[in-house]
Amino acid sequence: MPVELPVRVHATAIAIADCAAIIRGASGAGKSDLALRCLMMTPNGMIAEPARLVADDYTEIFDRNGTLFATAPEQIANLLEVRGLGIMDVVSVGEAEVVLIVDLVSASEISRFPDPAPQALLAEDVRFPVLRLCPSEASAPAKLLLALDYIRRNGRLPVAN
Repeated sequence: MPVELPVRVHATAIAIADCAAIIRGASGAGKSDLALRCLMMTPNGMIAEPARLVADDYTEIFDRNGTLFATAPEQIANLLEVRGLGIMDVVSVGEAEVVLIVDLVSASEISRFPDPAPQALLAEDVRFPVLRLCPSEASAPAKLLLALDYIRRNGRLPVAN
């Protein structure tokens, strides 16, 4: 059943340039922590653009000319929850095009080589590539950033052979 846009989803979103990843998971799953680790990792030798926060905890998805975008609800724009520190001011981007869905799962739920690449319906009839990550793995932010940057440059996730 299609979701009527605009819609507010329980998710955190980060972006590289103008391309956003929507990070979904249960409350306490580590969405904000994963976003924080991503923000602190770029730019680097593999990804030249910095990662930026779009929205933390709740993300609004809206349609502009057939393309879905993410933005923060006005009351939480530029804010990131950092467990143990509280709510922090963070410079964020106003909006970014949604290109990737990141689902936080346990390590046992992750396929080594997903085949075919999974897709998810976020809203309307638009499907997005899905990256399943265990947020507690040390490599989780690197994997998320690599996937987001790969889609930004190539328009799709890599295909496992």
